[in-house]
Amino acid sequence: MFTIISLGGSVIVPHLSDQGGINIQFLKKFKKLILSELKNNKRFVIVAGGGKTTRVYQKAASKIADIKKEDIDWIGIHATRLNAHFLRTIFQKEAYPVILDSPQKELKKKKGKNLLIASGWRPGWSTDYIAVLLAERFGAKEVINASDLSFVYNRDPKKYKSAKPIEKICFNDYQELIPQKWTPGMSLPFDPIATKLAKKLKLKIKIVKASDLKNFKNAILGKKFKGTIIT
Repeated sequence: MFTIISLGGSVIVPHLSDQGGINIQFLKKFKKLILSELKNNKRFVIVAGGGKTTRVYQKAASKIADIKKEDIDWIGIHATRLNAHFLRTIFQKEAYPVILDSPQKELKKKKGKNLLIASGWRPGWSTDYIAVLLAERFGAKEVINASDLSFVYNRDPKKYKSAKPIEKICFNDYQELIPQKWTPGMSLPFDPIATKLAKKLKLKIKIVKASDLKNFKNAILGKKFKGTIIT
């Protein structure tokens, strides 16, 4: 069975600058973690988010022209594809050689390729939603959402210092905390469309801070971890 990881673009590329803003130190450690678990016969699907790259390009385009919502979304999709190809490149010896740019993309049997890298697909669908579709395809019971957030909070922690972390929450209560519609560039622990499908499929969603790699590993191995579980 595959472990499905929705890896936030915010941890792949935390900021854009002349130096690129790519989180090289984290990615070196993340690669080491994944390689060690591949040796232990783990199998992974890693879905790359667009993160800061998405939002910077979307904002710039909107300042220059009156952009259709669908085209704003396509910018985000291509940002996820860039990040996905980047991940596939740094895992070039271990990863399946083609990006899953569609959750239904046919796979040719490749012996020893237990790591698949996926990206965004269509407007209106986030990479969280793609991760849920891939969990359904490969029979996984959970999705690990690894980003720059440690928990789901009862209020936006970036706006409210009094925001409290939530360790366990049901889908119904989580849905009351977030908007019900998806908008391009939306930044949430887990998006509303993905949440709706995950609820239907009775998946477990784990929210974990990616940079805490020891804790991240615990989430992968099914051990107790610091973060939020949505069921």
